[in-house]
Amino acid sequence: MPTKTTVSVIKCDVGSLVGHHIAPKVLLNLAEKRLAEAQGKGLINSHYVFNAGDDLELLMVHQRGEENPQIHKLAWGIFLEASEKAKKLKLYGAGQDLLKTAFSGNVRGMGPGCAEMEFEERAADPIVIFAADKASASAFNFPLYRIFADPSNTAGLVIDPEMAGGFKFEVLDAKQNMTVVLKCPEELYELVALIGTTERYTLSRVWRAKDDLICGATSTSRLSLIAGKYVGKDDPVSIVRSQHGLPAVGEILVPFMHSYFVEGWMRGSHWGPIMPVGLKDSQCTVFDGPPRMVSIGFQICDGAIACDDEGKPMIADLFNDPAFEMARKEAMEYAAALRRMGEFEPARLPAEALEYTTLPQVVEKLKGRFKKI
Repeated sequence: MPTKTTVSVIKCDVGSLVGHHIAPKVLLNLAEKRLAEAQGKGLINSHYVFNAGDDLELLMVHQRGEENPQIHKLAWGIFLEASEKAKKLKLYGAGQDLLKTAFSGNVRGMGPGCAEMEFEERAADPIVIFAADKASASAFNFPLYRIFADPSNTAGLVIDPEMAGGFKFEVLDAKQNMTVVLKCPEELYELVALIGTTERYTLSRVWRAKDDLICGATSTSRLSLIAGKYVGKDDPVSIVRSQHGLPAVGEILVPFMHSYFVEGWMRGSHWGPIMPVGLKDSQCTVFDGPPRMVSIGFQICDGAIACDDEGKPMIADLFNDPAFEMARKEAMEYAAALRRMGEFEPARLPAEALEYTTLPQVVEKLKGRFKKI
């Protein structure tokens, strides 16, 4: 059997500089040091550390498979150490995503978000990573639908014979903790009916229909459901494979040429426009936003990230491009329009989506004062 490669992206909000603004360099440096040590010991083959707003993002490439206890323990240990450093520096929200105390072999259900994908390498395997901040777990429903199911977005669905059979989508029902797999284009309408209900349904995995080739994976953790209260937004990550019978990198990126709305933003309680930005602009300011999306790309090479002559991973900062200026401009225009609404819907999320915020406490406080008419 050929050796398979695993790409793991595990993220956590361990502490932020000046409110929910940005994961400071000191925490990124700590994570870089620990992952370099792990790579030196052979636990992982390569790595890259970056941030999406106030979230610390760990990219690890290895050959130990998905949900490997050693890989997850490595990430958990880094997040614990980083949160302790954040507490000493009195950074904001230190360790807020660490919802459990004892590691049980896997970070899923413990607070950090995780997207993983194991596959056999092709002759060339370009990988695109997305990471969002101030957004709910379903923030990738819309772009993944566009990438893998919408021929007006992805020309390959029409003109590439390798993609003619369409794709299969795994959808998670977060309230019932159940999944269903839908095949497109045959079940396209059913897919949209589910994933258009973003507060309940989340796209979790995507396969090419003709051979079950894995091509997309997202994190699905919903922090409020784990904690039983609002502790921060989910801020998901996603992994997408591309080219050679899969959507081209350009087709994967084109949904972000325009902004779109996600749940999250200020206190996780508002609709907000996604702003695709380069890594240098991955910091949230206005109303703790607008919600940011970063994207990096790289090539897989013999179980690792392809490196330059000095052994450094070659990483493409995909949204650091004037081509996305229109989306950034739209995001600010939409943000301004929503903020003119103040705390009136539809700027604020509906009551059902605020179940884990303080709104139920307000209703409970006033319960005795409501009179029948």
